[in-house]
Amino acid sequence: MAQALLWAGSGTGFTFCMTALGAAMVFLFRNQVSPNLHRIMLGFAAGVMIAASMWSLLIPAIEEAQALGLPGWLPAAGGSALGILFLVAMDGLLPHLSPELLRHRNGAQNLLLILAITLHNIPEGMAIGVAFGSLAYGLEGSTAAGAWMLALGIGLQNLPEGMAVSLPLRREGYSPRQAFFYGQLSGVVEPIAAVLGALLVLKIQVCLPFLLAFAAGAMIYVVVEELIPESQTNENKDWMALFTLVGFSVMMVLDVALG
Repeated sequence: MAQALLWAGSGTGFTFCMTALGAAMVFLFRNQVSPNLHRIMLGFAAGVMIAASMWSLLIPAIEEAQALGLPGWLPAAGGSALGILFLVAMDGLLPHLSPELLRHRNGAQNLLLILAITLHNIPEGMAIGVAFGSLAYGLEGSTAAGAWMLALGIGLQNLPEGMAVSLPLRREGYSPRQAFFYGQLSGVVEPIAAVLGALLVLKIQVCLPFLLAFAAGAMIYVVVEELIPESQTNENKDWMALFTLVGFSVMMVLDVALG
């Protein structure tokens, strides 16, 4: 149990550091970094998260449900639907993280953007916590490599999110330290959510398949709703799609080979 919690904290510690690293770009740049680099990172992260949702979350959810005597499809479908509905509800209450919002916003919208990114990080942190927590049960489909690759994919996504908050704040007159503080603040919730997710898995085993599927649904929604569309906002859509496929292939190969 202690090891699973330590790994969950370490995994989301990495994703938080990636958010902070993105926010730290405010000390180097006053304006946004290369849009193409941003799109490449989002496309690669999308591929990693799609593969991680399958091999590290959904497949273990089906296998654990069957081991508990439940139909494999029930938690996979039901938990995924709940994860998707959770983020749909959040998108209805908070601003969508569109490029237009990132470029044109006032002080109140800055606060909403920070809140939106923070809340979006909660299910991502839970996904990492659930992935590491499931290792304690020795599920056939759950591997440390898969959990760490999931953390990598989420971390790659968090890097531009940190920049999306800190760099526009710097342009609006905030000091570099203030812009960095608000930029990294959104990532603080991920380690907390990860530990809570791991604790739920370790304390209530029957929840494991539903939590795994919930995390998978949330991840897939983020990929389809945000990462892929934002990675495709230029004329080189084929190249951006290629980076998504590369991310998917890298995650799949590492998860299967190291698992």
